[in-house]
Amino acid sequence: MKTKSLLLNVVLIIGMVTCLYPLIWLVLFSLKDNNEIFGGNVAGLPDRFLWGNYKEALIQAKVGIYFKNSVLVTGITIIAACFLALTTSYAIIRMRWKLSKAALTLLLLGLMVPQHAALLPIFIILKKLSLLDSYWALIIPYTVFAIPMAVFIFSGFLKGIPKELEEAACIDGCNIYQILFKIVSPLVTPALATIAIFTYLSSWNELMFAVTFVNSASLKTITVGIQTMVGQYSTAWGPIGAGLVVATLPTILIYSILSNQVQKSLIVGAVKG
Repeated sequence: MKTKSLLLNVVLIIGMVTCLYPLIWLVLFSLKDNNEIFGGNVAGLPDRFLWGNYKEALIQAKVGIYFKNSVLVTGITIIAACFLALTTSYAIIRMRWKLSKAALTLLLLGLMVPQHAALLPIFIILKKLSLLDSYWALIIPYTVFAIPMAVFIFSGFLKGIPKELEEAACIDGCNIYQILFKIVSPLVTPALATIAIFTYLSSWNELMFAVTFVNSASLKTITVGIQTMVGQYSTAWGPIGAGLVVATLPTILIYSILSNQVQKSLIVGAVKG
């Protein structure tokens, strides 16, 4: 047993190092200059830790502004997608009306539509509504494409919540909104965490919509901003690495905070299956 335990620990350590090494390499890469990067020391420790690369990326390359824009767009998208999907799912699963199943089917069909296939129609609609080159040009499409997956997840959770809880709350004098936000919402917290992470990843890392719908430098998101750091004739790769580290940190932080809730949602889904 001790030998098996030792082998298991070795395998887990190797797996951990394999997963963490790209992040460690990126941090080391961000602290080097071009001479060191192209001089053969790509993977090793830098000869000099160039912390100025982060200052250059955040201030001169305006990564700080791009980061703020991404936080704003992604944050509003997550809140809007969770709210709209939760209320929609509750209306479909709990309320009795003729077209509830058809509405659920129509929403889930959205999972089959590739985002980039709708690029031209969305562009035309946003242009007619005078929403191009604004935060809403990204928030609205991101939210719309996040809703089908969110409804799919919420629907599964809502079906597993006993109706007796809501009936008891109704007898105690709660209205429909109090039942939804005070009784049901706390029970679907793992689903909320899962949807928040999926929505965050799809919005934070999205590039095609951000390039097409936004032109002003003051409104660009971090994915577009880092792309513009590549020069036409020469490129300082150290500051680009610093920008990538800044862009990666929120992902690590959010998953660290919400990982337990995501694991709970997976366990619940496994038990239901």
